[in-house]
Parts: sequence; C-alpha cells; structure tokens
Amino acid sequence: MTDSAVSPDDAPAVELHDVGKTFTVRHGSVVALEGIDLSIARGEFVSLIGPSGCGKSTLLRIVADLIAPTSGDVRVNGKPARRARLDQDYGIAFQQAGLLDWRTVLANVELPLELHGVARAKRRARAEELLDLVGLTEFAKHRPPQLSGGMQQRVAIARALAESPALLLMDEPFGALDEMTRERMQNELVRIAGETGAAVVFVTHSIPEAVFLSQRVVVMSPRPGRITEIVRVPLDTRTDDTREAPQFYAAITQVREALRGRPVPETVEVGVAIEQAKGAL
Repeated sequence: MTDSAVSPDDAPAVELHDVGKTFTVRHGSVVALEGIDLSIARGEFVSLIGPSGCGKSTLLRIVADLIAPTSGDVRVNGKPARRARLDQDYGIAFQQAGLLDWRTVLANVELPLELHGVARAKRRARAEELLDLVGLTEFAKHRPPQLSGGMQQRVAIARALAESPALLLMDEPFGALDEMTRERMQNELVRIAGETGAAVVFVTHSIPEAVFLSQRVVVMSPRPGRITEIVRVPLDTRTDDTREAPQFYAAITQVREALRGRPVPETVEVGVAIEQAKGAL
C-alpha cells in the first residue's frame, strides 16, 4: 500500500505489526518497545496500562507519527501513520490541556481548523458545535485561566475533535485532576466517544479508569515494553452505578493480576474480586 492509497471503510482504526522502538542514548541504546502486535477496531475504546517506563506513551506517539518506530509497520485507518497524520485522521490530547491562554475558549477549539485554512464562519460553527458537545457553550468567551482543570480538559478534547477524526489518542488526560473531577470526566468521555463514534486509544496508570472506559485493556510489561495480556471488559453500560457492579470489580482484579505477571482467570469469584479490587482502589 502506498502513502496515497485510500483505506477501505472496514480497515482497523489502528494496526500494529511487530513494532519496536530503540532510543540511542549517550552510553549506548535503550530498547523501549519490542514485538508489539495490536489491532484496534473502528469505534473501539482501548486503554494501554503498565508500569512507568514501559513505553505506553512512546507507543501512542508512534501511532500519532510524532516519533518513528525502529521496526515494524503502523497503519491508521488502513494508511501509513505519516499519511494519516497529514490527512488529520486523528485528534490527540495530553495530560496538560495545552491551551493558549491569550485565546478564548472558542478560539482555542477553532485553532486546528484555522491552521488548515478553514473559512472563519465554518470553523466558528464547528467550534460552537463542539463546545455544546462538551457542555461549555456558556464559557465560549472565557480564557483558559478562568476555567477549572476539568473544564480545560474538556476544551482540549473539543479541540482534538475539531476535524472530526476517526481516532482519538489520549495520553493520561485526567492524570492531574482530583478524583471526583476525574470520574466526571470519564463519564463525559464515554458519552463523547459514543456520540462521535471515534475509536479511542487511552494511556493511563489507573486500573479502575482503564476498566471503566474500555472495551479492552492492553497490559504492557516493564521495559522493553511488550503486550503481555489483553483483558476484555464485559460491561454493557458505563454509568456511576457501573463503579459498584460486580463485573467492574472482577475486571479490575483481572487487570491487576495481569500487571503482576500472573495468569488472568477467565472467571473471578465475585465476592473475592470485590474485596481484592477495593483494596487496590
């Protein structure tokens, strides 16, 4: 497939084959990732979790074509990662919202469209639509320093969705928030992902967050980062009540056992899972 090829509608949102990354450092080299194979369907929510330094963020940046892999093949919507980046096939959000303090909230959301030459009226209408989606219409004329951390992250998510991407890449976007705000933002993200139909790849250190948000949780090993387990999360809905559901606690236990390098049981005794999972929260 060439860079100019058009991906078929049924191509995965992300497809990784034998991806590896080695960084050259002053005294040699560091193998950050090795043998990564992963396919993420369109509209699917997948979280990456693992110990610090395992390469989660590196993998996300490779998908985004912000850094190149040392080996392997990366496809986004059936295209090479570089082509997907040039086509604005994805939006990206980091732990820090990265908003421009001197621009209004509305102007921050408009920024990607402005940079790509979209007419003023069209980009304004799109930004207003997205602020309504994230519940911030009344704050359109505010500037970022006037907003709470959670509100700033909602603006960042709106900006990431400005060009209607089929894929949203998120690197610990809620890591700096307090627990209550974090849970509210998780609820919002579930709603936004459902309404937009975008696939999401989400990096987190939080087991409950990964389980609450995801259809699948990808567990990675210490460096060099490899995929050691993929845990499917059998939750039909995701609401505040979900956080007290036996299936939620059972999935938390499965992910935690995978992080410890233990075999992941297909079924977990509910009473034991609840006690174990609560101990990890």
